Amino acid sequence: MSLYQAALVFVVFAPGMVFVVFALLWLLGWAPAERILSRTTGVTFSACALALVMIIRALAPTRSLPVVVTFGNWFAVHDYHFPLVLMADRLSLPFLIMTVLLSGLIGQFSVTYLHRDRGFLRFFLLLNLFAFGSLLAFAAGSFDLLVGGWEIVGITSVLLIGFFQQRPSPVENGLRVYAVYRACDIGLLVGVFVIYHWANTTVFVGGLPKLTGSRALIACMLLLLAAAGKAAQVPFSGWLPRAMEGPTPSSAIFYGAISIHAGAYLLLRVQPMLAESRLASLAVVLIGLATALYGTITGRASADAKTSLAYASLTQVGIVFVEIGVGWKSIAVAHILGHATVRTLQFLRAPSMLHDYHQMQSAVGGELSPTGRHLEEMFPERLQLWLYRWALDRGHLDTILDRWLIQPVLRLSGIFTRLDGLGLGHVSTRQQGRA
Repeated sequence: MSLYQAALVFVVFAPGMVFVVFALLWLLGWAPAERILSRTTGVTFSACALALVMIIRALAPTRSLPVVVTFGNWFAVHDYHFPLVLMADRLSLPFLIMTVLLSGLIGQFSVTYLHRDRGFLRFFLLLNLFAFGSLLAFAAGSFDLLVGGWEIVGITSVLLIGFFQQRPSPVENGLRVYAVYRACDIGLLVGVFVIYHWANTTVFVGGLPKLTGSRALIACMLLLLAAAGKAAQVPFSGWLPRAMEGPTPSSAIFYGAISIHAGAYLLLRVQPMLAESRLASLAVVLIGLATALYGTITGRASADAKTSLAYASLTQVGIVFVEIGVGWKSIAVAHILGHATVRTLQFLRAPSMLHDYHQMQSAVGGELSPTGRHLEEMFPERLQLWLYRWALDRGHLDTILDRWLIQPVLRLSGIFTRLDGLGLGHVSTRQQGRA
């Protein structure tokens, strides 16, 4: 293994090792002090950043990317193999840098934000686990390994939404987000399955598995379902305001920076496959446009700073989807990096931003003029009122999902439960008869 390969392995697995060590110590009854936990986290992400800088400085002049590390197969069943392959190429490397830098920034900010909070250890454990899942997803050299990182990101997101467990609302909203994630992740699992079934591989080191025509359309639409769910695109945008129940640092890194862009990364990874299907590309563009419009309108009726920033993130990610759909790959990557950095800083300074806003109001002697009023005046008054009511109910998306997705699934589950009960009763009767 070369020095660059070892550096890539260290970057991906270092946060995971921090999580494992401190979690085991906690299970054994030892809770580390805040200073030990925070300094270990800071040193870990600083070392990861230095390793990435070393890779870039050494390989950029020679254009030797990608860096590939192969560990063999995790397991094999007949013709199927689960390959363990890490890769740092021109797409994944910017996302690795973004994840390491912003995770380290959030860790440093959280030292003061969560000082003496009883969930301090739990937060830092989940932060390191989230960073490991994100780095694993971005550095994966196969769709199988990407699914592993994708699922770790999802479960840490849900656990941090329900971070304040003493109140029922965060837990309920966390479960709602978990349900949406699981429903949409079906698209990722089935999409990876059909890619393997048709291309006989899920490894994209050296190039994406070649699919064309209807096969490319089916695979891309399944992956789009997963990407839309993770990125809170229409019609799955209803879970995003619920996710604001978590601590501000987790909201910043999940819904301002990394997690919400994971869906865009998935589409960027399969962009050559998207180019083979105009219908799939059109679907990405339409979903992105609908989400950008939805986020713009709904965000104007938000009652708190964090939710307003969340809808602003939603709008920008929708535009990123449009850029991916039309094939502007480099522009989309630059947009993601810039948006993630700016939105993270906005989330972190949201409380002080409100203080500054109130001071500005006092300085001018009254209310500040709202932005966008000239756009509102372009619409008739009745349409403005309708849009305002629509925005207050967040586009009725929760109602639509409840009526057309959740309730039918619950009824179907009830039917299966009754059938299962009838089957168990029949077996029990036969056993009694034999006795």
